[in-house]
Amino acid sequence: MNEVLGVRPDDPELFKRALTHSSHAGESYERLEFLGDRVLGLIMAEWLSEVFPDEPEGQLSKRFNALVTGAVCAEVARGIGAVAHVRLGKQARDDGAQHGDNLLGDVMEALLGAVYRTAGLDAARAAVRRLWADRIHSDDKAPQHPKSALQEWAAANRRAVPAYELVDRAGPGHAPRFTVRVAVGKDEVSAEGTSKQEAETAAAQALLDVLSTQAAPRRKRRR
Repeated sequence: MNEVLGVRPDDPELFKRALTHSSHAGESYERLEFLGDRVLGLIMAEWLSEVFPDEPEGQLSKRFNALVTGAVCAEVARGIGAVAHVRLGKQARDDGAQHGDNLLGDVMEALLGAVYRTAGLDAARAAVRRLWADRIHSDDKAPQHPKSALQEWAAANRRAVPAYELVDRAGPGHAPRFTVRVAVGKDEVSAEGTSKQEAETAAAQALLDVLSTQAAPRRKRRR
């Protein structure tokens, strides 16, 4: 794990802590996750400014938001094999919490916090640029977040502002499932996620898909 992150720590306990969930005995990753979140944000903002020197702030923000989500951090964590090293209480492990985006996203940020604490900003920067390298594409259009895209669609079509409602929260504290409903006028869908934000994003994308399907026949008739 340390080799993947590019450091040889003087304090291995710091990295053990970065992999320790609060359901496990001992100090958890939460403080390191808090630090790593800020470290990742700074490094990503700096990197995007270098790669896209002519883009306005709005476009850079879209790229930034797409690259630092919990889901992306979780993908990176899986890619470096973090799942096998996460330390959980028995019930949390039996429930499969080690596979969830929420936990793995936090672990990835905690590991970056540990890298920063161990070897400084340059080492953390090198780790982020290596692990996120295939996610930054200089020739790609800035991604549009589904919630922003839905809001823009509603405004362009003179529809009501999207309204989000938390419908249900289920599962244990270490592996929650959220159900969110989003409505634009009479059109509405529901979606699930491991966090409220993830569920809102999934619901926004699902409603966009529905609305685009509804619009296709009308465009065809106009031709």
